Amino acid sequence: MSDPTEAAHAELLRLRGTIDNLDAALVHLLAERFKTTQRVGRLKARHGFPPADPAREGRQIERLRRLATEAELDPEFAEKFLTFIVREVVRHHEAIARGE
Repeated sequence: MSDPTEAAHAELLRLRGTIDNLDAALVHLLAERFKTTQRVGRLKARHGFPPADPAREGRQIERLRRLATEAELDPEFAEKFLTFIVREVVRHHEAIARGE
C-alpha cells in the first residue's frame, strides 16, 4: 500500500472506532430513557392517566426539530426518530395499563 492509502485506511479505522463509541453511547442513553419512561408508564397507570399525551408529544417533536436544526442534523430525520421512540413508549404504557 502507498502512504496515502495507508493513511486513509488508518483514518477510516479511527473514524469507525468513533462511530462504534457513539453507537454504544446511544444504546446506553436509550436504555436510560426507556427506564424513565417505564416509571412514567407505571405512574400513569396507577393514577388513571392515558398512556399517550398527544399535546406533549407534539411539543417534544417541535423541540427536537429545533434542536436538530441547531445541531445541523436533518430535522425530518430527528422527527422520524422521536416518533419511532414515542410509539414504542406508548406501546409500553398501554401494556403497563393493561397490567402486563
